[in-house]
Amino acid sequence: MPINLAMAVMSGVEFLLWAAVAVIFWRKQLSRRFPAMGTYLALHVSCTPVLLSVLYLQSHNVWPVTLFRIYFFGFWAVYIASAITLYFVALEVFRSALSAFPGLMRFGTVIFRWAAVVSVIVSLASVSYAHRGILIIPDMAVGLMRSVSILELCLLAFLCISMNALRLSVRDLAFGIALGFGLLSTNDFLVSTLWSSKNTSLNSPLQFLNEVLTLLTLSVWAGCFALPERERKPMVVPASSTIYRWNEIASALGHTGTQVAVVQPASASSSFFLTDVEKVVDKVLTRNLRESETKS
Repeated sequence: MPINLAMAVMSGVEFLLWAAVAVIFWRKQLSRRFPAMGTYLALHVSCTPVLLSVLYLQSHNVWPVTLFRIYFFGFWAVYIASAITLYFVALEVFRSALSAFPGLMRFGTVIFRWAAVVSVIVSLASVSYAHRGILIIPDMAVGLMRSVSILELCLLAFLCISMNALRLSVRDLAFGIALGFGLLSTNDFLVSTLWSSKNTSLNSPLQFLNEVLTLLTLSVWAGCFALPERERKPMVVPASSTIYRWNEIASALGHTGTQVAVVQPASASSSFFLTDVEKVVDKVLTRNLRESETKS
């Protein structure tokens, strides 16, 4: 079914926003701080026009079977690659938010990795494997993306709750990136929940909702990257603060420490023996001293 004019315009605007966000991101050299985010933007900027062109030709019955296969494998390949890249983006955002607390950052990174592994296992285990052949690819891709979306929403909730303790600003890049991915995760959950065999049309209201939330996310990122970021000053916290104690505890848990030689105390019998020897030596020395004085 051909794409209507409104959907075609929104798809074109989406690509322009992807390109604009990527240009701003690379011009400000933000890829040095968030390299995985740069990879994610490069993936979409390079693949979006190709997929849109294939979809446009296929919708106008130009080599429908061949182009459908190209679009099917290309779309889900990009989808899976995006899910894998998003994990590393979320890890970068998490580390950036906790950069002022190295102990919490190292300890939290370990927990973050285990949470990602558990999330992937649970999501893939809940996937229905009734489909066989290539139809299993969308089910596994959606399950993988769902696990990453859960991590992104949890990360956004963590930043919102601990923003004051971590001294994060709303204009901080870590929060802006997390907010955008929170919107994309919400979009994925809505699409996966409301999707049915009746909504396969590219002109369905669900597709418009998906496109609107994607455009909103790209607009948030464009504004976040374009505005000057507030400089994060060195954080000074009192030694009695809770987060400082947590950071010290996390540092101690992750520190191997040094080996300490423990000297066992002497037994009572050996202590008494050494004391008697010392008394005998003192008596001999005193006697010899007196004899030398008498002779002199």
